[in-house]
Amino acid sequence: MLGQLMLLVATLALVHAAYSTYEHLSHLKALGRPEGSLPNDIVLEALASLLLAMVGATVRSPPLREVTWRSEMKRRAQEEDEDPRMAFATFARRAGLCSH
Repeated sequence: MLGQLMLLVATLALVHAAYSTYEHLSHLKALGRPEGSLPNDIVLEALASLLLAMVGATVRSPPLREVTWRSEMKRRAQEEDEDPRMAFATFARRAGLCSH
């Protein structure tokens, strides 16, 4: 829940920073000075929203699972119980039909 809230706030802050950038550039264009840097508050708002989004995505993600050699080999052994040659055999049969 906290991660989703952080992502929502970050998204709103980023949209606000984009709108503020548009307004600032429109104001400069109306004054006849299309060149100019963005104010620091807009840049800081965009960077803060990026940081908040990264933290929110991290908080929202499921916990990492520990991958050990034993668990990986157990999973692979279960996969090998099935016939691993099935796909190749099907391909070989199809190739055999095409070559005759």
